[in-house]
Amino acid sequence: MCGDSGGRDGASGPEAAGVREFWGRLGVPGLIDVHTHFMPDRVLRKVWAYFDAYAAGGGVEWPISYRHEEERRVELLGEFGVRAFTSMVYPHKAGMAKWLNGWAVEFARRTPGCLQTATFFPEPGVEEYVRDAVEAGARVFKAHVQVGGYDPNDVLLDPVWGLLADAGIPVVTHCGSGPEPGKHTGPGVMARLLARHPRLRLVVAHMGMPEYADFLDLAERYEEVRLDTTMAFTDFSEGLMPFPKEESGRLVELGDRILLGSDFPNIPYAYVHQLEALGRLGLGDAWLRGVLYGNGARLFGVR
Repeated sequence: MCGDSGGRDGASGPEAAGVREFWGRLGVPGLIDVHTHFMPDRVLRKVWAYFDAYAAGGGVEWPISYRHEEERRVELLGEFGVRAFTSMVYPHKAGMAKWLNGWAVEFARRTPGCLQTATFFPEPGVEEYVRDAVEAGARVFKAHVQVGGYDPNDVLLDPVWGLLADAGIPVVTHCGSGPEPGKHTGPGVMARLLARHPRLRLVVAHMGMPEYADFLDLAERYEEVRLDTTMAFTDFSEGLMPFPKEESGRLVELGDRILLGSDFPNIPYAYVHQLEALGRLGLGDAWLRGVLYGNGARLFGVR
């Protein structure tokens, strides 16, 4: 069943040692990563193919650093000391979400450390299968506004957002316009959503990249809004969509609502680099302890 990773924490190799050394000096028991991707094999391979073709389409080179079979990817997170993580599944069209949710239930049951994850799409029956996912034990949802190409304010989704707000279940949402803007990405769309559902536990993926300041504004306005660090502050992202240095003070002010996210395995650099990028912000060990473990532990009740 989903829960802490328990006995999976045996590290091996210099990479794992580097990750564990980073969090070990902070005195936390490990990491909680709210943005990791596990999904059916044929779906994940299509995702990898997208990134493989990204440069050819005018983007930057995006090599997948952890292109391993599922079992090895789970082992690696255990070796890194990740005590809780997600299986961020997301549909790009109607008819996928319910099937993905069924796969995610089974993955969570066989994978210690997994926070059971679910997703949705604006389609007939969405409220019913989201309710089923909640009753089946979903602890976090993923909404990918960019890939899905849908308006989160679609009338079909209004009862879904209300249901999730009432249940207090976080929704990790790719709603910023990076790496490429979508028809319905950006802070304005999410501001309209939050005006109707102010208690929604919205986790803005990628710190809202590149509209960092606007999404920090939303976090200041709504106390249940959080942001995950996925790919933010890394050399890769700073070269494309740098975080504005003048906003660093707000990272401290909102430090209890910033969560570690990595995008593992679909990252073009080593896992430890995300941690190093957070460390070099110079915001202090207490801030790092919260981001890497404490904030996620409180949100998900991880002990």
